[in-house]
Amino acid sequence: MTYKIPESVLVVIYTPAGYVLLIERADAPGYWQSVTGSRETPDEPLWETARREVAEETGLFATPATLKDWKEARVYEIYPRWRHRYAPGVTRNTEHRFGLRVPEPVSVTLSSREHVRQVWLPWQEAALQCFSWTNQEALRDLPRHMATPG
Repeated sequence: MTYKIPESVLVVIYTPAGYVLLIERADAPGYWQSVTGSRETPDEPLWETARREVAEETGLFATPATLKDWKEARVYEIYPRWRHRYAPGVTRNTEHRFGLRVPEPVSVTLSSREHVRQVWLPWQEAALQCFSWTNQEALRDLPRHMATPG
């Protein structure tokens, strides 16, 4: 069995008006989140992990001009229901935050294996819908990142 690497990305996809894309997990109905995913290899650059996960989960194409590394990370306890995906004894994951700016809300092509629904919400409402505290925090921080050039 190949175990997941306990280092991942969280990509907040947002518009200049502050709308955020949330996607509902296929394996956990009612669990809404931003794009997330783990490194495929320990040496995969985090920007590449973020770009790949965005493409896999939404069909969107991220570029250096639109996908920004927020240079923030959070360590969290892996939910018990998903620990079997990691090597025995691994209980914590480091999640690196990225933002992907798109001009306006668009319909995305979900990976049906991973997600079943999508919604665009103002960032304040989106933060309330997310099941993960790290995702909630990232959305509450969105206005600060939107105000930062580059």
